[in-house]
Amino acid sequence: MKDQTMGQFIQLPGWLEAAGWGLLSASGLLIGAVGGYYTSLQHTTVARVMTFAAGVLLAVAAVDLVIDARGAASLQWTVAGLLCGAAVFSSVNWLLSRRGAKHRKRCGECVEQPNEKQQPGSGLAIAAGTFLDGVPEGLVLGLSVLHQGAPGVGTVTAFFLANIPEALSSSAGMRRAARSARYVFGVWIGIALMSSFAAAVAGLLFRDTQSAVRGTVEAFAAGTIFALVSETMIPEAFHDSPQFNGLLLVIGFVALLILLVLSH
Repeated sequence: MKDQTMGQFIQLPGWLEAAGWGLLSASGLLIGAVGGYYTSLQHTTVARVMTFAAGVLLAVAAVDLVIDARGAASLQWTVAGLLCGAAVFSSVNWLLSRRGAKHRKRCGECVEQPNEKQQPGSGLAIAAGTFLDGVPEGLVLGLSVLHQGAPGVGTVTAFFLANIPEALSSSAGMRRAARSARYVFGVWIGIALMSSFAAAVAGLLFRDTQSAVRGTVEAFAAGTIFALVSETMIPEAFHDSPQFNGLLLVIGFVALLILLVLSH
């Protein structure tokens, strides 16, 4: 009885567990930020790492999220969630791109990010766009805690691995655009904390909802990830078409597919 009481005492609320998972997966951003700001990697190297990460994200969205969403919601609501997620991301991304955030995932070697002199307010737009990229991650992790008690190893690994090249490329571009280390690391620390916050909010908002609602929201998150990969990661990954990048993307997809199957 004493052990059972102690176990109940130390059990964390679902929203707090979700916040912890969100922070863990977002820690990859900090690793990438340090690498991007303090090393001088060539575009081809960044592009190949980004390509692998794009394959990983496509796998977690297509194999994990869409299948889970379809199991919880009808085909109509799954399709609606996918389309709405992609539409929302693309619309907000379009607005931010007009304010200077279009090339926020670029390493700066092939396409430079604008600096504040060239486009005032671009720094804020880049920060907002980067936060937009992290919202689906927090949403998925919050829902995973609600569905399963904890997100799968494959899901957390996918987000962690994808976050490294995203921050790596973007931080290199920020450095080339003459943005200070305080700005760069402030952005990524803030995004990591906001991703954690988004996971906690998802854990609170959807804890008493029906499975069909959560499935639709999961499809919405998958739609945003598909749009994110196509609009912000693939342009950097396939710029100048590095050799065998298509194969590398599929290798990333297959690697995550194997991990997802083994972890279930």
